[in-house]
Amino acid sequence: MASTLDLTLLYLFAAVIGVVLCRLAKLPPMLGYLAVGIVIGPNALALAKDSAGIEYLAEFGVVFLMFVIGLEFNLPKLRSMRSLVFGLGLSQVSLTIAATLAGHLALGAGLAWMGHQGGLLGWGINWQSAVVLGGALAMSSTAIVVKMMADRLELDTEHGRRVIGVLLFQDLAVVPLLVLIPALGDSASELTQVLLVAFAKAAAVLVILLAGGQKVMHTWLDLVARRQSAELFMMNVLLITLGLAWLTEHFGLSLALGAFIAGMLIAETDYKHQVESDIRPFHDLLLGLFFITIGMKLDWHSLVESWALVLLLATLPVLFKLGLVTTLAKLFGAPTGVALRTGLYLAQAGEFGFVLLSLASDHRLIPHGVESPLLAAMVLSMLVTPFIIQYSNRIVMRVSSTDWLMQSLAMTKIASKSINTERHVIICGYGRSGQNLARLLEQEGIPYMALDLDPDRVQQAAAAGQNVSFGDATRLQSLMAAGLARASALVITYPDTASAKKILRLVREHAPAVPVAVRTIDDSRLDALQAAGATVVVPEAIEGSLMLASQTLALVGVPIRRVIRLVQDQRLARYGLLRGYFHGADDDGMDEGELQRLASVTLTPSAACVGQTLGASLGEQVSGVALVSVRRANGRVVPPQAELTLEAGDTLVLSGRPQDLARAESLLLKG
Repeated sequence: MASTLDLTLLYLFAAVIGVVLCRLAKLPPMLGYLAVGIVIGPNALALAKDSAGIEYLAEFGVVFLMFVIGLEFNLPKLRSMRSLVFGLGLSQVSLTIAATLAGHLALGAGLAWMGHQGGLLGWGINWQSAVVLGGALAMSSTAIVVKMMADRLELDTEHGRRVIGVLLFQDLAVVPLLVLIPALGDSASELTQVLLVAFAKAAAVLVILLAGGQKVMHTWLDLVARRQSAELFMMNVLLITLGLAWLTEHFGLSLALGAFIAGMLIAETDYKHQVESDIRPFHDLLLGLFFITIGMKLDWHSLVESWALVLLLATLPVLFKLGLVTTLAKLFGAPTGVALRTGLYLAQAGEFGFVLLSLASDHRLIPHGVESPLLAAMVLSMLVTPFIIQYSNRIVMRVSSTDWLMQSLAMTKIASKSINTERHVIICGYGRSGQNLARLLEQEGIPYMALDLDPDRVQQAAAAGQNVSFGDATRLQSLMAAGLARASALVITYPDTASAKKILRLVREHAPAVPVAVRTIDDSRLDALQAAGATVVVPEAIEGSLMLASQTLALVGVPIRRVIRLVQDQRLARYGLLRGYFHGADDDGMDEGELQRLASVTLTPSAACVGQTLGASLGEQVSGVALVSVRRANGRVVPPQAELTLEAGDTLVLSGRPQDLARAESLLLKG
């Protein structure tokens, strides 16, 4: 008989293989966990039998999932999304449960009229079971959908915000359902009393913890953080999470409810982001074990014997949720294409559906004859979800002609604003950094075109006369409509590395001569962004530290010219492109013609220096000029080394005085 260690090693080995294969196929890792669970389970290769210890360990995956959701559940966020969460989300969950219950009653009445006895199809399904099934089918997969939307950079899109709003309410709806399901397992005569007691317990625990818990939590975490021990802080997070889960379980509620409350309490402290990063490895690993145990429960025999029923249970709920969510999103003001995308993203089953189904089975609300086919159907719906999302745009374009028309109109609107501009700057993202940049460009008389995905921000800025349009800068159509081929530069103002790399790839492929400036939080991604084609990367943490240092030096009496020179030297060490702007900037009485400046020289095929090395081209004949960077025709920025051979299409960024730059450009381009 295999020991718990043997099973744990088997689970981990299978998980590694499954996740690696999913990564290679660019699929969510949750599908890998489900797949390996099916393969090693007792109904397939039987490499592992059901283990109570492993299953109990896997339950903590759900605990930490609820904890992370609690961290995201704060009142400001809820207020900003209230129409989507409590409008669209509440309607979707309640109508799904109501439709499942109505369908059960209608089918039961029809079968009774036809003379069938013994419940629905003889499986012993009652209205309590139908409510549980409706709750389970109402759930969608937060783990799969959010991961794929993040990878596709769709979290801030129109359909992305609606999907997140519905998923948030589904996650919140799990809390009362976890309280409701055990009560439904009691007899009908005691149901009302049990429900009242259960919800009274839940309300009492919530009031006690939320009323006085926030202050206690903040004080306690402050005390722990002052010890400056990462191990102690991590142990306290685990203690708080598991301790509150244990407390709610002993009150007759659930482990997940306590973890959710713990997340809510910590979300109101200053340590939310630190806790979230610390807990993430535990959350991902244990949730993976949970999915493996779910996959192990899939009975291939019932799948083969009841394939028609499984196919029916996999198809009907998906089609129903697709139609319901699309209709509701449309009623809540979404365009047809956005509504259809929202429905496609939310049509599948979710991980909390498995949790509710497992809890209902423990309380004998779901007969085994129904559980196995339903479990198989839910797994199948999750397996096809990545492919539905991947091809969602094609599906929408085929089904909804208005979506194609609206996208065309959006591109036309962007193009109409940029059609008369040349040598302009494209600003990707019109937040605070983008707006500050736009003001400086306006002062210098430099045209710009900004793209942003926040409709409220775009509407307000456009009404104020600023040149900004609603558009996704990660899409080639938006960049081309904004005049990428005619632009003098492109600036990515939001610190999203994945989005920046996607934009850099598009610029490198379609406008390699356009320089790109990228904003980041720190310099940890600097090399990766430069390798992707960024001309310059500006880490805001470094800029903040330089400003802090300059103000501090000025406060302690260091002469202002000395401060400027020190900060200048630090910038020159990091930003080669700026060295022409800083040299001599604090010298009094210097004429403009003596100031260092930059010039970009793109080599034509007939240029004399094509085929020569940098050392031979930039010799004594172009003295007084320094080479800052070399951008190849394919968009790649390479170090300016003396042995580098110049090619047609290369762009040389030179630094020097105006007269020296003019002489160097003439010599480099001479035929």
